[in-house]
Amino acid sequence: MATRRVLVVDDDEAMAQMLAEPLRDEGLEVEICVGGAQAIASLGALAPDLVISDLRMKDVDGFDVLAAARRCEPPVPVFIMTAFGAVESAVEAIKRGAAHYFTKPFALAEVLVFVRRALETSELRAENRVLRALNGGATQLVGRSRALRSLEAHMQRLSDSRLPVLIRGESGSGKELVARGIHELGARGSGPFVAVNCSAVPAALLESELFGHVKGAFTGATGARRGLFVEADGGTLFLDEIGDMAVELQARLLRVLQDGVVRPVGADQSRTTDVRIIAATHQDLEARIKAGGFRADLFYRLNVARVDVPPLRDRPEDVAPLAAHFLARARARSPLAVRDFTPQALAALERCSWPGNVRELESVIERLCLQSSRELISEEEVRAELPPGSVTTVVRQGLAGRWTLRRLEEEYITAVLAECGGNKTRAAEVLGIDVSTLHRRERARQGEPQE
Repeated sequence: MATRRVLVVDDDEAMAQMLAEPLRDEGLEVEICVGGAQAIASLGALAPDLVISDLRMKDVDGFDVLAAARRCEPPVPVFIMTAFGAVESAVEAIKRGAAHYFTKPFALAEVLVFVRRALETSELRAENRVLRALNGGATQLVGRSRALRSLEAHMQRLSDSRLPVLIRGESGSGKELVARGIHELGARGSGPFVAVNCSAVPAALLESELFGHVKGAFTGATGARRGLFVEADGGTLFLDEIGDMAVELQARLLRVLQDGVVRPVGADQSRTTDVRIIAATHQDLEARIKAGGFRADLFYRLNVARVDVPPLRDRPEDVAPLAAHFLARARARSPLAVRDFTPQALAALERCSWPGNVRELESVIERLCLQSSRELISEEEVRAELPPGSVTTVVRQGLAGRWTLRRLEEEYITAVLAECGGNKTRAAEVLGIDVSTLHRRERARQGEPQE
């Protein structure tokens, strides 16, 4: 990854140097501009990834620097520094598009946290722009199955609607990719796509993350935060793993969905936002509602437009195109000896039921690319990388150990059940037998009397 560049702007050079030093210690490239005029003149040549600017300067103030940075293509995020007592001006800067502000004197540790986050977000957005360019302007789903083509057609139909969308599917099946595709295919494609994993952010912080907060709203709130709803204004907010959101927070989310109005934590004023919500979950939300873990009214609000992402085991014809896609991506990142798979290797990949779905397949392909010294990845190499206890592993071990047909059948049923997460209905579908037959065989294996 290229070194990220930060532009520090202050007409007090000593103050700028004091901030630049810890940023350089973080491995960042830091440029200093003494005054706003120099900063505006240097934006094009320096092409910074982030600007940290004082607000009150003698020649050209921070508002002008902010405006110039937002005119860049792509726009450069700006942090504003203000003196104590100038909070009103800082809030005005946020309204004009500043990413964050700090009140002097500020804690350097706090600044570094927000700098890291802003640069990570900037990098993700850059990657998204590259992907859109490579894919002709829209996120593409890789595969040739009828199920995938049907999914793409459904995404296209939903893309220009403003209705909330609920995406359901197993972990690793590509729910976020589907969400990005719906966003990019529609009129909001030029706007921001902001994603948050509701299970990855502690419940106590998720409210502030979504709706923002004012300074002093709670312990540790040393500065204001706009919140993801404001960041996604004019675009899409993707709420991944919505089923893990605390019930108390679900009520606030429902209110925003109904009114389109967001009030930051601790604020006495609200603001209107134009945000489309796309939510995703791998959970059975109906069961969560019965258990009291999810609000029925929020479910009905989100479930107006529903997308079901099929698991990879239901579309084995997509395994080979996906494997080729991941191989090409690995080769583009670094020089590799590998250039393709043998037909036997692809067949072995297609026989696996992939309980971890596309994400698991991607991980296996990356390991194969790194470890293989051959031009063609072999079936033996594939088998060695398949997850322990997978169906393919059971078949290989049975052939090598010359198991009896009875033992092979027992081990095979056990492996299919494991890969289906213990779901006997799904396992019976994979095995091609009735659920009642599977129950009888389970009882027979455990020595229980037959009915």
